[in-house]
Amino acid sequence: MPKQVDHRSRREAIARALWRVVEQRGVTQLTMRVVAQEAGMSLGQLQHYFASRTAMLSFAMDFASEQTAVRVHQGLEKLGDRPHPRDVLRLTLAEMLPLHADARATSRMSAAYVLEALHDEAVHEQARRGLIQGRARVEQLVRQAIADGHIDPGRDPATETNLLLALTGFTSLIELDVIKPQDALAAIDAHLDRLFGIT
Repeated sequence: MPKQVDHRSRREAIARALWRVVEQRGVTQLTMRVVAQEAGMSLGQLQHYFASRTAMLSFAMDFASEQTAVRVHQGLEKLGDRPHPRDVLRLTLAEMLPLHADARATSRMSAAYVLEALHDEAVHEQARRGLIQGRARVEQLVRQAIADGHIDPGRDPATETNLLLALTGFTSLIELDVIKPQDALAAIDAHLDRLFGIT
């Protein structure tokens, strides 16, 4: 019998190889040939799964987003039933920062994807949709926290969401050793304490 190939697993393995290329060599080295070498396959084999560099990059970015969502979900499970919205927001923001190997890989992947999106209309639209969805999830958390009385009702949910997401700007400061990860987390904690009125 011919060997059965799990196409989804192969595509995920290629995505992880792409992440490694971005993380170790930079986005300028991101070619299908280099990714194929990193994945231990021929260019022809890789092209069986992805017809173009853009298709490969788009899948890798979607997979990175899925992995971030998985890590957030696992973190939420550790918080137990009905976790405080402050803890949920902290966990969500922390997973967007390059604080450990997996998050660092997805963070660098995201940076490469944004650069690509600036010059490719199809990638731009996909990246934009993903960011809109992610932002909407954070705003829903903020709105629910206001509705439940955890955040002052006088706060504007859209503005507070934008301020929270601005904290993910610590990524470049961490990556370039301007600040330490604990400094970024301390700033996030201070902002969340102010937002939730915790003294």
